[in-house]
Amino acid sequence: MEENKENIENTDNIENNITAPENPEPEEQQDSKKKKGNLKQDIIDIAESTICTVFVIVMLFTYLLHPVNIIGHSMVPTLNNTYTGERATTNQTDKVLMSTVFFDIKYGDILVIEKDKNYLLDENGEVYEPDDPAINECIIKRVIACGGQTVDIHDNHVIVDGEIINEPYIAENSTTDDLGAFTGQYPITVPEGYYFVMGDNRNHSTDSRARSIGLVKKDQIYGKAILKYYPIDEFDILTDSWKG
Repeated sequence: MEENKENIENTDNIENNITAPENPEPEEQQDSKKKKGNLKQDIIDIAESTICTVFVIVMLFTYLLHPVNIIGHSMVPTLNNTYTGERATTNQTDKVLMSTVFFDIKYGDILVIEKDKNYLLDENGEVYEPDDPAINECIIKRVIACGGQTVDIHDNHVIVDGEIINEPYIAENSTTDDLGAFTGQYPITVPEGYYFVMGDNRNHSTDSRARSIGLVKKDQIYGKAILKYYPIDEFDILTDSWKG
């Protein structure tokens, strides 16, 4: 009994030593502090999200996608309609996004090419660099044939591997003439690692038919046009534009 009494007395002493806090804050002040804390955290969260989003966009446009302004009319009507229709007086320039990585090259692809050298074929079908100066500028053209394929041009037709290819993308009333690069050599076989390219506006395109361009070497390809994003009302995916 004495032991129990002692325990009770100790409990009473503990309870007596507990004191209530002085001047407790009103509930309104506590709520205000909570709101300020929540607001601060929300601002931090928004800032973090914004920084992450900007970082992703910068990395995307630095290493994967590049905006390109289309100058000239060799790819009409697919790209840059400055010289046709209602936009003839607006001097409007199409803008596209091109991918510089992770792409295969195939028929119908629209490529951005740094044409600093031109490549032709000798009488044995071997690649050589002629004395003729290259166009030495960045061009945008469509792939017509890849390495290992044969190309022939006659009677306004483009013939690849013995078959006339269907080209719904070319400009109206376009004619496909020989421009001197391979005169007397058609049909030619495109060497591996090279490409035969042409513009969609055949009457106004300097492309693989011309000596100043000739064949395109793989390491001259800067990127592949993925989509047209401006003008907005003409937004278009370009990866399947060859289907018409």
